[in-house]
Amino acid sequence: MGTSLEPTHSDLPALQAPHPDHADCRGVASILARVGDKWSVFVIMMLGDGPRRFNELKRMIAGISQRMLTLTLRGLERDGLVTRTIYPTIPPRVDYELTDLGRGLQQPVVALGLWAREHQGQIEAARARFDAKGD
Repeated sequence: MGTSLEPTHSDLPALQAPHPDHADCRGVASILARVGDKWSVFVIMMLGDGPRRFNELKRMIAGISQRMLTLTLRGLERDGLVTRTIYPTIPPRVDYELTDLGRGLQQPVVALGLWAREHQGQIEAARARFDAKGD
């Protein structure tokens, strides 16, 4: 008498190698997480006109905390998108500026920001309709 718990043989397909077009998704995802986060977008947009000091950036980007601006600038610097220059004055002066790599990202980031501004009303209306459904 057999039970349903007896081992059976199943032909399982061998694991397939990832598709070559998708092999670097994790690397691309980490880059998109950096450049697509709202604070990075704002910083890149604000640095588009040239170097800025920390407090100047903080005043220009409404709602960003000192800690978040510090973390964002540090991440952008780590990724090679922003440079930090310290001038030996009293008090020390620190400027942040886009690198060539960062300037290459500026155009798509500005386009994304403009798109968001132009479609803000439509997005808010869609959200209100969705929320009103109560699903």
